Amino acid sequence: MIDGYLQGLKAALSGADPALVHDALYDAEEYLRSEMASCPEGDEECFAEIVERYGTPEEVAAAYLETEITVAQALHTPRPAVERGPAARFFGVVTDARSYGALFYLVLSLLTGIAYFTIVAALLPTGLGLLPIGVGVLVLLLFFAIVRALSLAEGRLIEVLLGVRMPRRPRSALTEGDVFTRVKHWLTDWRTWTSILYMVLQLPLGIVYFTIVTVAATLSATTVALPVAQALTDYPLIQWGGYGYVLEPWATVPVIALGLLGFVLTLHLCRGIGAMHATYAKALLVGRYADTNQ
Repeated sequence: MIDGYLQGLKAALSGADPALVHDALYDAEEYLRSEMASCPEGDEECFAEIVERYGTPEEVAAAYLETEITVAQALHTPRPAVERGPAARFFGVVTDARSYGALFYLVLSLLTGIAYFTIVAALLPTGLGLLPIGVGVLVLLLFFAIVRALSLAEGRLIEVLLGVRMPRRPRSALTEGDVFTRVKHWLTDWRTWTSILYMVLQLPLGIVYFTIVTVAATLSATTVALPVAQALTDYPLIQWGGYGYVLEPWATVPVIALGLLGFVLTLHLCRGIGAMHATYAKALLVGRYADTNQ
């Protein structure tokens, strides 16, 4: 009965964001199972009363979609009263909080990548290696639980910093069966392995992201600071090919402007990389609409 209701809810949410479908299915399953616990097994009348209180799949789907639109409108940056020109849109990235969120995420991805890779490299081979003596089952259970928790945390981080809708509920765990059944379920769930793949790839991606951001930001900051530093000393700060060059006073404004332009371009670069990463993360951590089922 519950599975049929969830399939109906999924059908009613056809075409919606996979992350929204995930949350709606999780909430519905959690509520229905908790309410059905007090009903005799297979009691359709009791189930009908629960559905009447909770709502039909169509009613629940409509409520979730309406709430999602309301929240999205509330969080969306309002459009300016006057349409901005190309220059204003280009430099407007400096005042856009999403730009700094993307920059922070790209820098942080190195730390999260190290943490994710370490967890996978330590627990997965250990669990698989200890399977013959039974202890590996417990290690794998711990590992899969950590993977699911980290997937949810990573999704929340992406939604906050990159502005892309991600699941706000954990993936449902298997509610019936012994320990071995749970391990088999998680081993055969393709999203377990795509989440693990995401965590492994986060380290090399984090290194690339961190390098790009630090190099671009350092070049911009150095270019801005160079004229100021040169004004305080006669020593040639620009060294190239064994020769020293002193920055002339007339070049101060153009060089500082060049450095500030570099900072604006860095923010655009961060937003672009952040958008691509969010799309890639959603594909591995959430999947397509058709894959959103528990």
